[in-house]
Amino acid sequence: MSFEIDERMKQNIARICLLVRDYNEAIDFYTLKLDFDLLEDTDLGNGKRWVVVRPKKSNDAALLLAKAGNDRESKCIGNQTGGRVFMFLYTDDFYRDYNLYKEHGIVFHGEPRKEVYGTVAVFEDLYGNKWDLLEPSL
Repeated sequence: MSFEIDERMKQNIARICLLVRDYNEAIDFYTLKLDFDLLEDTDLGNGKRWVVVRPKKSNDAALLLAKAGNDRESKCIGNQTGGRVFMFLYTDDFYRDYNLYKEHGIVFHGEPRKEVYGTVAVFEDLYGNKWDLLEPSL
């Protein structure tokens, strides 16, 4: 069996599902602490909402904030990658964002460091998911 890809087809990752405990606390964290834009907050009924946030001035993938709906999902909140860094937030000005996040009470794991790929520091979201704040090397 052969599989051919249509050369006209374009794909991109549009949304990444992030399990949250509460919609409103997650919206507050991402919009007020990380300064993301709230793109959509639609009531789907039965306590479910379609909530999408994305870094300002970005046209790339966005986060779908999904409230855990059962015990299994609840156990994964804050640990969707088994303790590894989950998200990589690229920036064009590392220290601008690093200092802003520190002012907003964001918890960082260690000091910023220079790596061959750029300036980076690991931080946690409100649930403990690890993120890299990263300004790539040119």
